[in-house]
Amino acid sequence: MPQSVTVGQDARSIAVLSREGKGPPVVWLGGFKSDMRATKATAIDEWAEANGRAFLRFDYSGHGESGGTFEEGTISRWLEDALTVIERFVKERPVFVGSSMGGWISLLAARHVLEKRPAIAPAGIVLIAPAVDMTEELMWARFPEELRRNVQETGVYHRPSAYSDDPYPITWKLIEDGRRHLLLRQPIKTGCPVHILQGMEDPDVPWNHALQLVEHLPGDSVSLTLIKDGDHRLSRPEDIERLIAAVAAIA
Repeated sequence: MPQSVTVGQDARSIAVLSREGKGPPVVWLGGFKSDMRATKATAIDEWAEANGRAFLRFDYSGHGESGGTFEEGTISRWLEDALTVIERFVKERPVFVGSSMGGWISLLAARHVLEKRPAIAPAGIVLIAPAVDMTEELMWARFPEELRRNVQETGVYHRPSAYSDDPYPITWKLIEDGRRHLLLRQPIKTGCPVHILQGMEDPDVPWNHALQLVEHLPGDSVSLTLIKDGDHRLSRPEDIERLIAAVAAIA
């Protein structure tokens, strides 16, 4: 059963699964509309159990087993969820594993703890199809002008999803707030090695977006693995093997 952590002025309940083990603890940061029991997170948990490793995962507000509504979600809000959980449970330098939007949240969280809580700044980061600056670069920049006007006037666009029968609500609040957290405007400091796994058949996060991210990580040891036939999820058995190997190596 997950534990519960209270976050924010609205006292939202964040569901957390924490596996004890030797460190450095691995921290899973999931993607937009994903949850902590999804395929890749579960695979890492199985690896952690088999190897006696500490593993921490949670659901952002409005996701999975956590409280709150998805439509209220913003990058600020989900970053606050992540930082609260990390600062509550992590006692030594962890390894962040961020998938899609979780890649963006990972880098934002790394920047914050590096400045405010260096004792728990990440010792390494693994990113899977990192959707850095996604609200601006992968959403707003792709929207035609008519759709942009509609989002501003109505406050929301219900975007069809390839991963769910239900469309994803993209709110104007999410777009506006995302602009407070853009990273691809300056060098990104992590203070640790970074390994990026990116599918070249990814329709949501193009592989050249990962190359752009690498260019903004000038001061750190960065590895990029391009998977020629890989999609966005990278959840096939061979993709999971790559992910586990990357986590084990960087940890």
